[in-house]
Amino acid sequence: MSERTIPILPCRTIEPVLDFYTSIGFEVTFRQKSPNPYAVVRRGGIELQFFGRKQHEPAESFSTCYVLTDDVDGLHTAFRAGLAAAYGRVPTRGLPRIGPLKDMSYGIRQFLMTDPAGNCIRVGRPTSQDQHHRAAPEETFARALHHASLLADSKDDPAGAAKVVDRVLGLDDERPTPVQLLRLLVLRADVAARLGDERTATATLDRAAAVRLTEEERTSVRDDLERLDELRVRRRRRRSRGRVVGPA
Repeated sequence: MSERTIPILPCRTIEPVLDFYTSIGFEVTFRQKSPNPYAVVRRGGIELQFFGRKQHEPAESFSTCYVLTDDVDGLHTAFRAGLAAAYGRVPTRGLPRIGPLKDMSYGIRQFLMTDPAGNCIRVGRPTSQDQHHRAAPEETFARALHHASLLADSKDDPAGAAKVVDRVLGLDDERPTPVQLLRLLVLRADVAARLGDERTATATLDRAAAVRLTEEERTSVRDDLERLDELRVRRRRRRSRGRVVGPA
């Protein structure tokens, strides 16, 4: 026997969703306007189906699905390139948006992508046969990283992640290692940017760029350093357009 599961996701209108998916390399394989709006898109072995519902509220959507792949890095790169070409930038907040690529504590390397209808597509590659959540570390800063990463990149709660990082970086009696500090600062800058708090993002990026690491330490935080570079490039572009703002 052969089985296949295909997610069927809601949207208010079909067209913006199809535009989004075709921009990242999907093909529309079916389109129906009546009696009910319906569409199917496919990219390689990934198939998604959508139905129109006038009452659907994208900002309040909890619809999600998971895509397992052997090439999560390749898809992340391809999707980002497609979105940059379509939108003139890589959208990281609001709708649509795409998140960073992260190694999660439950044995998955993944990223989250949310389409214009608010459907969250989780794309990942298993890095361990044990897919259970790891117990949070006991050490203060490792524990904070664990919880903040889950909030930012699994629960899509950047405000919650910001609170965790701010609390632990405000401690007077403990100090993180350089690697821990770099990772905490990059995560804090990332979620600040997602929240639209450019002033905090800018100050935090400057702190992160000033952290000194050995070559061995730099290798261990390759993803974080790539995210740092990406955020700094984005900041420079925003400055060149005169758009760096922050909360009053």
